[in-house]
Amino acid sequence: MKKKQSSIGTWLVSGVVVIVAIAVGVFIWRKATQAGGEPAPVATSPMPGNAGTGPAAASTAIQHPIAQAGPAPATTAPLPALDASDTDVASALLSLGGNSLGGLLQRDQIVRRVVATVDALPRQSVGTNILPLKTPKNAFLVDQANGAITLSPRNAERYAPYMQVLQGTDPKALVAWYVANYPLFQQAYRDLGYPKGYFNDRLVVAIDDMLAAPVPDAPVTLVQPKVFYRYADPGLEARSAGQKLLMRLGADDEARVKTKLRQIRDLLTGATLPAGAASAR
Repeated sequence: MKKKQSSIGTWLVSGVVVIVAIAVGVFIWRKATQAGGEPAPVATSPMPGNAGTGPAAASTAIQHPIAQAGPAPATTAPLPALDASDTDVASALLSLGGNSLGGLLQRDQIVRRVVATVDALPRQSVGTNILPLKTPKNAFLVDQANGAITLSPRNAERYAPYMQVLQGTDPKALVAWYVANYPLFQQAYRDLGYPKGYFNDRLVVAIDDMLAAPVPDAPVTLVQPKVFYRYADPGLEARSAGQKLLMRLGADDEARVKTKLRQIRDLLTGATLPAGAASAR
């Protein structure tokens, strides 16, 4: 979180477009602060420090086969090649996410962006060059009084377009599209540096991690040791990137994102998460 001019960029939920959902909530992250220059291309190999870490690297046994999400819609049309899929993927996502998504979606390397973001969410940071959605407009807001810095509830206005997409997305239609196009996501995940990995398992890990995000008591106190704001509570600051992104939304929007994530998770795994599981306050 950067004072005045920085912003929190896009997230949720990721994944896939599960990212439309995940992205809406989760991909709300800050913009890169480097001045000038062209944005770096989306990585096709693990980001530094990520290789061999986290649940994705711990096991090659498939935990959540995509078949559990139900049969894919009948179609005779072959999938496009991954590197030629942007037009088809963007068209499908815009139909799923509505007109509000049009101004938010990054139109290049969409599947690779989704996969790389989902893979990074349970870690400590998300590379700003890989986000599938554009960052919010206007500055990140804080309130200051009596020497204390707190997260401003006015930031909800910045996230409103993302929440509109999230609320308008049909989880069943989203997951059905994801299942039908899963080979593209699986290929992108293997290209990222997991030749024996299974992307749907990593997506479920990312969702479960975000569902475990606490709901901080308001007002949320921040500190600014240098340029970026941080949570004053070391326990909150130590949380994963995905969890910290959710916590910045505020209690109401965090609850809305978690509701949508639970619906998506149930469809992806063929199982309903027990009440109270993978969540915390």
